[in-house]
Amino acid sequence: MLTKPTYTAETQLFVAIQGSGSIQELQQGNNFGQARVQSYVKTIGTPVVLQPAIDSLGLDVTADELAGQVKATTDVDTVLISIAVSDHSPVQAAAIAQAVADSLIKAVDSLEKPKTGGASPVSLSIIKPATAPLTPSAPNTRLNLLLGLIAGLGLGIGSALLRGTLDNRIRGEADLRRVTDAPLLGGVSFEPDAMKKPLLTQAPPQSPRAEAFRRLRTNLQFANVSGQARTVLVTSSLPGEGKTTTATNLAIALAQAGQAVCLIDADLRRPMVSDYLGLERNAGLTTALLGAADVNDLLQPWGEDNLFVLTSGQVPPNPSELLGSDEMKHLITRLEHAFDTVVVDAPPLLPVTDAAVLSQHVGGVVLVVGSQKLKRQDLEKSLEALELVEANLLGVVLNKLPIKGQDAYSYSYHSHDQQQASQTPNKLRASLRGSRDNSAAQGSSPSSDEETSSDRAATLFPSSRIHRS
Repeated sequence: MLTKPTYTAETQLFVAIQGSGSIQELQQGNNFGQARVQSYVKTIGTPVVLQPAIDSLGLDVTADELAGQVKATTDVDTVLISIAVSDHSPVQAAAIAQAVADSLIKAVDSLEKPKTGGASPVSLSIIKPATAPLTPSAPNTRLNLLLGLIAGLGLGIGSALLRGTLDNRIRGEADLRRVTDAPLLGGVSFEPDAMKKPLLTQAPPQSPRAEAFRRLRTNLQFANVSGQARTVLVTSSLPGEGKTTTATNLAIALAQAGQAVCLIDADLRRPMVSDYLGLERNAGLTTALLGAADVNDLLQPWGEDNLFVLTSGQVPPNPSELLGSDEMKHLITRLEHAFDTVVVDAPPLLPVTDAAVLSQHVGGVVLVVGSQKLKRQDLEKSLEALELVEANLLGVVLNKLPIKGQDAYSYSYHSHDQQQASQTPNKLRASLRGSRDNSAAQGSSPSSDEETSSDRAATLFPSSRIHRS
């Protein structure tokens, strides 16, 4: 579109051989003319022809430069010479073509004239004068656009195939299956609001994000059908894959299902659980491991369900030693007796060894994989690290999946509108809370499940905050 248009003017000459007019002479003259035409075509590009044309028009170019604008051709077995001249001006193109034709006539007459005198046996006549063209000969916009479209499409497809071949990031379940056959416990779609509202309780109850964590809770129960993994460690390969939000929301989902849950922030390098839940971080896991306080006094209740949180405490200089110590093992054992499920948020596997060390003290490990962030070789290294310490890998959670496309892992199924769905659980929760208050006022006893959890907690922690009727 930006190319300056070029115009081409054409003229045509006829080559005739002078003779007496007999048939034999005409035949010989025709053969002679056809043989000479090829030489005349080549002569057009020489200064003998071009320089007179330059002088006559007063052009500010050399003969070699003008030769690039002039193109002479002839058809086989003919005595016709075509001269085409290209220029950015249509009028000048026609003028140059006409001047070159006139100069050729004079040059041939001079070259073919016998030295002994007399007229030249060859005469050239213009049978098609040059005229200024009305439309440009170049560029051919339609053809260029078509070729550009084809070339661009081919380049785009080639680039996409090359990128797909060289890109070894985990994007979905298909990429995950190229690395491991571990169970896929669930997938969480990426939502822009998740950065500002990371908690499950901050999302609408019927939202895809909330359903994803309920599905994760259910699948985890099936993966741990034997019930041996009372403590679940949640980790990832690299930072930024969403392990902390996954661990926190998994604990909330389990508590909403009626379980007594303890969430431990065991990421002693970059603890984030206390920031998400708005809890005190200064006294927590490290405080208990150092023996400065009993874990019973360090557990912090959160929310309306039976969820307790043990924050990280002060960041120590030796996290790996603390997490791999016997004190950590005894602490997990005590919490397993007091709670139905213990969820541990651990550091990533590849940067540090904390998670691999801690995985020996827990019943199972859940590996969070950040979609479009983690590469296959990094996932392979993480799985090898867990296999090296003989950790029990319960499954994998794909996080930050696209909402749409072949790698999406969410479905929508609503029977009412979103606002009504979000209000109903609040009304139901208020109604149930009122029923509990009335039952307590009438002296009704707690259910058998509540007695079991409370009695177990009271036995382990005599003055425990866990003991709630």
